[in-house]
Amino acid sequence: MISKQRFISMIFLFFVFCIPSSSQQYVLLGWNDLGMHCSNQDFSRMAVLPPYNNIFAQLIKKQTGQPPQIVNTGFTVEYSIPGNTYSVGKTNFWTYAQVLFGLPSPLPNNIGLTGKGLTGNMDIASNYFKVVGVPNTPFADNDLNTEKPFQTFHLIAKLSGNVVTTTDNVIPVSNEIGCVQSGCHTSEQSIKDNHETVPGFRQNSAELCARCHASNALGTTGDPEAKPFSFRIHDKHKFIQPTNSITTCYKCHPGPNTQCFRDVMRSGDMTCQNCHGTMTNIASSIENGRRPWLDEPKCGSTSCHGSTYSEEPNKLYRESKGHGGLLCSSCHGSPHAIYPTSQPNDNLQSFRVQGHAGTVNDCMVCHSVPPTGAGPHGITYIGIIKINEEIPVKYSLYQNYPNPFNPVTVIKFDVSRSSFVNLKVFDAIGREVEELVKSDVEPGAYSVEWNAEKYNSGIYFYVLKTDNFTQSRKMIVIK
Repeated sequence: MISKQRFISMIFLFFVFCIPSSSQQYVLLGWNDLGMHCSNQDFSRMAVLPPYNNIFAQLIKKQTGQPPQIVNTGFTVEYSIPGNTYSVGKTNFWTYAQVLFGLPSPLPNNIGLTGKGLTGNMDIASNYFKVVGVPNTPFADNDLNTEKPFQTFHLIAKLSGNVVTTTDNVIPVSNEIGCVQSGCHTSEQSIKDNHETVPGFRQNSAELCARCHASNALGTTGDPEAKPFSFRIHDKHKFIQPTNSITTCYKCHPGPNTQCFRDVMRSGDMTCQNCHGTMTNIASSIENGRRPWLDEPKCGSTSCHGSTYSEEPNKLYRESKGHGGLLCSSCHGSPHAIYPTSQPNDNLQSFRVQGHAGTVNDCMVCHSVPPTGAGPHGITYIGIIKINEEIPVKYSLYQNYPNPFNPVTVIKFDVSRSSFVNLKVFDAIGREVEELVKSDVEPGAYSVEWNAEKYNSGIYFYVLKTDNFTQSRKMIVIK
């Protein structure tokens, strides 16, 4: 016989340990802040940028019956770069780092300027995690000759030492920034020989460009007479033709092989100049007071996406938060690598959390039940299903099936390029009955259900609209 007290204890333990009070899971979104980090490989003569990469992440708690919650208290997030476990020997940075950056002692091997290595724990900042200054190179351990600029980081979120979720995304870096490899200069020494001779200038040994030329990227103030590095580079080379071609930018920025500008905007035939202007524009804007790196093009400008997609006041896109406290980059990706991109690794995270590439725009990634109110940028939950990853050659709206129907039917449509899509249902006299889709949609084939249970029998019309496409079809409800 089991005693009454023991029986009660067993029942108590059963409810505590066997029946959870609520079902919960976690979603981890990680990204790089810029879409591409550049670094010299050889530092023996001059240094533009050191090995220095940044990773950010947000952890969302998804709990049944509760709104999603961004969490970090009590959690840790570990980072690593699979297949890229060391950097010394892939670059000579550690030989010259102390001289270049005026360090009191040499940097430990494979440790960057901020004290971070290629593995470790991310730091907590506000409602996100970050690690700044990861000293990775574009060379994998198993191939020291071929650059792989789009390798991935791996993040592991833990609570009390137990893994709750993981994610992978790109940690981009390229050495394709050399003044010599573009064919413009014969050697780095020749560039230094053409500089004015000023006291302290290390003409025949390792020199950091930003020591004289101010760089907001590196936090150096430089010599005011020398002017900022960004101004000098763009002003000095503004004669290069063609002025409005991405090939001109790729002479310095990575590059004809790397092609760092690879995102959805590039797939729409935009070039660097569409946002940044020509080299003449960039140089003159700096001379007129613009701070390079700190004052950059705005998504919310009237010439771009408009106020509905605006950054936070006095913040850049990469610093701004939006819906529910999520950083813009958590769902949209990094500058120059806005989802979807032409690089498969950039799309890994979106595929993992929602089953397709592109902006993380499926509300159910974070929500346990469909939200009823307006979400980011005023978009409402639409519940559409992506049924094909192939990119259609044109927009199409198909006849619903079944038709006639009672009470549920399926409407299919194709989107040939990233678009804001609106799908509405109207009654026979043109009154709007229901809005089925109001969202940014990536290229693909989609289906959405319409439940007419609360509507009368009769003829209805459904209309699909995008920026440059409109089509309508008729359907019949019979009860």
